Amino acid sequence: MVEHTRTLDFKIAFAIGLGTMIAAGIFSLSGTAVFRIGSSAVIAFVLAALVAGITAAAYSEFASIYSENGGGYLFCSRTFEEWDRLKYGVGMSLFLGYTGTTAFYLATMDEWFFRFILPESLQSLPHGSVGILAALTLGLLNARGTEESGIFQLIVTSAKVGVLFVFIGGAIAFAGPAGATTTFVTNIEAEPVGIVSVAALAFITFFGFSAIAASAGEIIEPRKTVPRAIAASMITVTVLYALVIVAMVNAPVAREVLAEGETAMGSVAASFLGPWGQLLIVAGAVFSMVSASNASILAASGIGSLMGRQGHAPRRFARIHRDYRTPFWSVTTATATICLLIFVFITLFSEHGLLGVHFLGLSPLTGFATFNLLVPLAVVDIALIYSRRNYPDIERGFSMPLVPALPVVGVLANLALILNLPPIGVGIGAALTVGLVIAYLVWGGAPHIEELVEKIVSTGASGQSGSSTTAATGGETEERERERFRVLVALARPERAVPYVRLAETLSRGEEAEPLVQVLNVTHIPDQTPNEMVRETAQERAERIEALLSEADIDVEYTVEGHICRDIAFDILQTARDDQADQILMGYPEENPGITETVEYNAPCGVFFTSNVDAIDDFSTINVGAGGGPHHLALLPIVNRLGQQGAKVHVISVNPKRGGTSEPVDETVSALTGIESLQVHNLTADTVAEGLVSTSIGNGGFLLIGATRDRRLRRWVFGSTPDRTIDLARSSGVPVLIHASTRGVSGRIEEYIFPIYRYLRRHLGRHRAFRHIIETPSETE
Repeated sequence: MVEHTRTLDFKIAFAIGLGTMIAAGIFSLSGTAVFRIGSSAVIAFVLAALVAGITAAAYSEFASIYSENGGGYLFCSRTFEEWDRLKYGVGMSLFLGYTGTTAFYLATMDEWFFRFILPESLQSLPHGSVGILAALTLGLLNARGTEESGIFQLIVTSAKVGVLFVFIGGAIAFAGPAGATTTFVTNIEAEPVGIVSVAALAFITFFGFSAIAASAGEIIEPRKTVPRAIAASMITVTVLYALVIVAMVNAPVAREVLAEGETAMGSVAASFLGPWGQLLIVAGAVFSMVSASNASILAASGIGSLMGRQGHAPRRFARIHRDYRTPFWSVTTATATICLLIFVFITLFSEHGLLGVHFLGLSPLTGFATFNLLVPLAVVDIALIYSRRNYPDIERGFSMPLVPALPVVGVLANLALILNLPPIGVGIGAALTVGLVIAYLVWGGAPHIEELVEKIVSTGASGQSGSSTTAATGGETEERERERFRVLVALARPERAVPYVRLAETLSRGEEAEPLVQVLNVTHIPDQTPNEMVRETAQERAERIEALLSEADIDVEYTVEGHICRDIAFDILQTARDDQADQILMGYPEENPGITETVEYNAPCGVFFTSNVDAIDDFSTINVGAGGGPHHLALLPIVNRLGQQGAKVHVISVNPKRGGTSEPVDETVSALTGIESLQVHNLTADTVAEGLVSTSIGNGGFLLIGATRDRRLRRWVFGSTPDRTIDLARSSGVPVLIHASTRGVSGRIEEYIFPIYRYLRRHLGRHRAFRHIIETPSETE
């Protein structure tokens, strides 16, 4: 296995932090800050930077210890190992903080669109619509794996800084250096309450330092690079913010323009840069907000994925999409949360809201996001004190000075900022936090993924002439391993290993990639039972499987793994995802069909479920039922490939006397080409299942059928016909394989809707008025 390569150096890490901090805050809050407290806005921004800097120092120390992706949630998880509720609270709050921050960025961008970009004809659109559309677009891109590379981030950040320097330079050139200085000094206002209030709002702009720590797993020499990049980016952005405030104070505009708040900077730019300068600033602002939003979605989805792995969120959050290699469910949840926040805070209850009730808006949204950042950051400060006292021997590449005094100051400062946030935003954030904590307590969480599964044995062998070798590790490159066609064989009984592996080899024949059969035996262990109780049993079972396969004449390369797990279905699915299996082969567990259903509905690839696999003595004869549903159609390429290699294929179409409907053979036969021996059997039987089984007995070989689309609503395991076929075949000794293809979200929705459609087709299709509306797709039944 090739080790993970770190690719981000100091300049890229610096650009990540600086680019994330130059976002909506500098464009939306600068106008509000100058309007409220004039030149003292610089003091407010410096104060926010100092408070953020304390926690940034704690982040730097933790990042020098745990050089992995995850940020504050990871740090607290490693420090408070036994405090699950606290770890959940930190992760959940950071998830809401990142999504709230993104909602703030995109809602601000939405206001800029309505103020400067959208034509008059589109001004009737609901406010928030552009932000929601942008969130959906970014969510789609992140779900599909599109993200900024390190070099691109450097280019983007350079462009952002360039735009700000144009704005600053234009203002100073307009007023003159001496005049700009005089105007700035005369506009300093002594308003401590106002300064602290603006500092509380401005804190959100400095949280970009966490993006550096969150990327620690990708950074070269993180123990040195992370602290330096955090410090350099925070100092740089503080200087830039101060210069922007100087420019805003010197703008030749009325206070009414500054009162525009989130869009004031665009109007100010026009006053001394003209229309083209304003266009540049608007473009730079929109681009900055989109770029920072993208980074925040990545951070939120990363936390969601890690929470899923550690049992603090549904396990789906940890799933990596098979094609895009992204945490699809976590990205989807983050995107949905962002859209909901924009819709509630902006579209419904803002000044321009649809309901005409104005009690939310950008300022409360800022409060919501900042509250959900300040609380977990305070916990990180406490975690550093705890870590110093309880783990004094841990090697620390960077040490925060003045511990515990400085972290305590950080906690108090965070609490002070919370008290100065918009109360409505804090109230909504606190209420949502309490509600989610209660929901977690009711749910109880889930075991950490690594606690669920223990890998006892992992060996390999090549069955060529019975010779045994170890699994390919050093001899095969990672590229070759990735290109293999992997068949995961989930085996319950060691004595069935040989027929299962031979069947897996048969099903993988003709694949372009070289096949590899991965045999997995899971020893189930009840909750509260230590693994030591069954470890020896698991070892013996895996060794028994390897011995049986070594003695047999196996013509495919295989590996053998023995696991201990409290959830067998989870182990099968997780192994398939981690190892990128192309196909799963497993038996039908008569005593626990729930395992079958879980694997069937959630597998990342196609699954073959077998019954009477021991009875397969003829791999050269294949019986396949006629049909046309999605699972059946996904099965046909495999049948066609085996037929082209010499197998005899029998297509069976049954006209049932009672129960079920007959299926035309045309669609099935048309998918089978280049087969020398292809026979079609049209017959009548009491049921489809009886016809399939009786014909297969006469033909020999094994029977292949697809699962049906009515299995979910009718509570069949595979569907009415497949389940009945298995029951009949078991008593008749006919080997049966049921195929269930992997379905996306749309496919799962279809499986719930299809039975309703079929009912309408059958009952309303008899009436002439409905025939032109209801078409007749083929199905497997």
